[in-house]
Amino acid sequence: MDTDKWHWQEPGTWKGIGIYHVTLVVSSRETLLGSLVIPDNDPAKARVELSQLGRKIKACVDDIPVRHPEIRIIQLRMMPDHLHVILYVTKPMSFSIKMVVRGLWQGAKKEGREKFTEVPFIRPMSHCGQLKTMIRYLQMNPQRLATKKLKPGFFYVQRDIEINGRIYSGVGNAAILTAKRYMPVHVRRTMVEAAEHGDDRQLKDYMNACVLAAREGAVMVSPFISPYERQIQAKLLEEGLPFIYIADNGFSEYYKPADGLFDAVAAGHVMIITPWEYNPKKGHVTREECTTMNKIAEDISEELTKLCKS
Repeated sequence: MDTDKWHWQEPGTWKGIGIYHVTLVVSSRETLLGSLVIPDNDPAKARVELSQLGRKIKACVDDIPVRHPEIRIIQLRMMPDHLHVILYVTKPMSFSIKMVVRGLWQGAKKEGREKFTEVPFIRPMSHCGQLKTMIRYLQMNPQRLATKKLKPGFFYVQRDIEINGRIYSGVGNAAILTAKRYMPVHVRRTMVEAAEHGDDRQLKDYMNACVLAAREGAVMVSPFISPYERQIQAKLLEEGLPFIYIADNGFSEYYKPADGLFDAVAAGHVMIITPWEYNPKKGHVTREECTTMNKIAEDISEELTKLCKS
């Protein structure tokens, strides 16, 4: 499908053309909708076999385009304790998409005997890249859940990790915290400005030096905020080199790292840490938080290197 030609919802409107991501959760997180099956213990083969209730709830979702021809189902993913669906409203409606989702919720509560007490999550999607990412996320959900079940140690949220007097929570391979050398990744503004004026030698040299240091055994530490830092991170992921990722939010009870990080965590290449508690309402990272995270990366690098030498 050519998503580049789709219309995107404008902020503040709920009755017009738009694409929406909806999540409906079994409030107790009981696996009432189905069970995860992992043939040959291979996460890539994982699938969810729906229960009788799961089939009924799926039928409620499938009924949405029947009741509302303006709406298409782009992607549906049923999981043991929740479901995700991406809805595409192709024509303006006289009623709100929120009313449609509320109807789905009421139907789920009726079928599930009040097991769906949490208000559904609904988010309008604003650009093509976001949609493609979300479609992939839904498609990969069973594989991710299977990976977490087969390798629970790497995905368990570890609390009370103390480094230089600061307490962190972490997800990933804790052995990465016992390496011999650590190095922060922070592309300075002066490097970027020089590159924008035609002198990119310092920037290229720094980025190359980070990758070379990682290949030689240094664990890179960074929030990987800037586009150039993310290029370094992408290279580390590509080559399976270990690094510590500083996250700007804490870990929810059902936290799962994003695509590339998820695979790297499963492979034992990454440790994600954060000093903050989980905030479900957190917005975009602020400049102050960026400064704090870069300082944390420097402190962690210095302290862990010092500890390993002592």
